[in-house]
Amino acid sequence: MAPADFPVSLPLCVCLLLASGLVQAGRLLVVPMDGSHWFTMQVVVEKLIHKGHEVVVVVPEVSWQLGRPLNFTVKTYSVSHTQEDFNGEFKFFMDAQWKSQPEGGALPLLSTPAKNFFELLFSHCRSLFEDKKLVEYLKQTSFDAVFLDPFDVCGLTVAKYFSLPSVVFSRGIFCHYLEGGSQCPSPPSYVPRGLLKLSDTMNFKERVWNFLSYMGEHAFCHTFFKSATEIASEVLQTPVTMHDLFSSVSIWLLRTDFTLDFPRPVMPNVIHVGGINCHQGKPLSKEFEAYVNASGEHGIVVFSLGSMVSEIPEKKAMEIAEALGRIPQTVLWRYTGTKPSNLAKNTILVKWLPQNDLLGHPKARAFITHSGSHGIYEGICNGVPMVMMPLFGDQMDNAKRMETRGAGVTLNVLEMTADDLENALKTVINNKSYKENIMRLSSLHKDRPIEPLDLAVFWVEYVMRHKGAPHLRPAAHDLTWYQYHSLDVIGFLLAIVLTVVFIVFKCCAYGFRKCFGGKRKVKKSHKSKTH
Repeated sequence: MAPADFPVSLPLCVCLLLASGLVQAGRLLVVPMDGSHWFTMQVVVEKLIHKGHEVVVVVPEVSWQLGRPLNFTVKTYSVSHTQEDFNGEFKFFMDAQWKSQPEGGALPLLSTPAKNFFELLFSHCRSLFEDKKLVEYLKQTSFDAVFLDPFDVCGLTVAKYFSLPSVVFSRGIFCHYLEGGSQCPSPPSYVPRGLLKLSDTMNFKERVWNFLSYMGEHAFCHTFFKSATEIASEVLQTPVTMHDLFSSVSIWLLRTDFTLDFPRPVMPNVIHVGGINCHQGKPLSKEFEAYVNASGEHGIVVFSLGSMVSEIPEKKAMEIAEALGRIPQTVLWRYTGTKPSNLAKNTILVKWLPQNDLLGHPKARAFITHSGSHGIYEGICNGVPMVMMPLFGDQMDNAKRMETRGAGVTLNVLEMTADDLENALKTVINNKSYKENIMRLSSLHKDRPIEPLDLAVFWVEYVMRHKGAPHLRPAAHDLTWYQYHSLDVIGFLLAIVLTVVFIVFKCCAYGFRKCFGGKRKVKKSHKSKTH
């Protein structure tokens, strides 16, 4: 009977499975960040859509990447600046990086062109909430959670305004707001502050510098986000701080892991999804396959300073071109600026290249990168040693971490010469230790129970299913600063100890007077009689 019944029961089982999948499907609001930040976030969003979830993405009408048509609902809002203004402000910021790079961690950014660019980003949130029709739509739509990039703060404001659980997706958080929002301990004795280019093994001088940066962030970082918190306070109609916005996050998805970052304490709602952009290399197009095959036994060098860097100062571009012409490898250089006049025959300029696929090719010998987290992880995943030329932001720290692990060489892009770049390339290509170290990191990174993309999708769905993750939120959020550091307890115990010491002292003094005070009086009176 069972074989005869099987064809009838199979469609029923399939229907039940489909129905159960539909029941689990939810509605997700996404507040992304433009540029390279969106590349990996988009991968997570598309996987969630593939699993049956309804996704609504809220974006400004002026953007680089966010306006592209995709297979989800996009809601746009108008902003007070044009695309030219946006591009010009970013170009002003990038041009400044080619002139000088600030030292001293996060604090110098408070007075650099970076602040002006951030101010423009922060203003988007005011524009979003000025669109009453959009706000009403979001209010009427029953979302299960907000998936956000906190770079421009607006996603945090949206989550708080609509009282929705939130999932943060980021490489890291500017200033001290990760440890504040997640309550992760961050001892400055061995946890290096951002943008300082320090390792977790610091000498005394470095620990002093790290501690000063730690204190400086707590004292001054709020001024950097002043306009963002003012906008949030206007929207929420109550004074809020950055700590208020970050402390309500349900899950932190951090695009890093401990093959890149240094070990440090984390809370259970902090999930590391480093390498989420890595995937098995696909076959190359005929054009790039021809370039690779023509390289012969020497192989190729992949060169890209990221999607956000379109031009390099002419003098610097010529120095780079000269250095590339001195190595035997074929160099595939993603560059959209003016072609250097001294470009060698072994160097091929392209406006776009399949970076991950090229790095995954057996003939890839080295990777010249600006040290953005996407490129760093593609280098780790594919086991390609790197020459790193960081420009701004977390790139400095990423480069330091890879250099510390012996997987690459870091160059100061402003000061390096053609000889410096030539020597760095020959070092990472010819010195076998660099290849061995990057392959060891690659092996460690890939040895995991679940792929980063699946892990990220799971936790987003988890928050959607359970309307947050309050059981993972540490009680430290409900303590005052003096309770957190147990200063009230220490004060209480110290008061008890001092009270006991005082009582014992008084008792001893009283006993001493009783035992010896009378004898002294007798002796004195005896002496007076003899006289």
